[in-house]
Amino acid sequence: MQQTFKIERLTSRPQFLAAAKGVSEARGAVVVQRLDRGDGDPSVRLGFTATRKVGNAVIRNRAKRRLREAARAMAPLLARPGSDYVFIARMGTADRPWDRLLDDVKSALTRLATPRPAPHVAPHAPTSPAGQDS
Repeated sequence: MQQTFKIERLTSRPQFLAAAKGVSEARGAVVVQRLDRGDGDPSVRLGFTATRKVGNAVIRNRAKRRLREAARAMAPLLARPGSDYVFIARMGTADRPWDRLLDDVKSALTRLATPRPAPHVAPHAPTSPAGQDS
């Protein structure tokens, strides 16, 4: 499949927070969040983060570098145009074997690209006010 969209980076905190309101998928050593912007712009924006739980600065930077490279390989094939993606490193991201990390990213992006049916919410009966019997 030929890439027909531009890939950009998420750079500001509000962009990351907006993506967190979208759908997410956790696979192995990575969590991927996706937000369909709906603004008509076909570009794909990618962001990368690692919390302090992952390790010290060296480990976090290594994890983010590995996620950037995995996303560079998989996003042109699997990302949906007009979406923002945030890749979040988990505890084993820095040490995970490369082929398994690629599989994690690929399966998360594939799952996020397939539309899901809306969750079925069972209607509930209205409750009577407290202290009143029917």
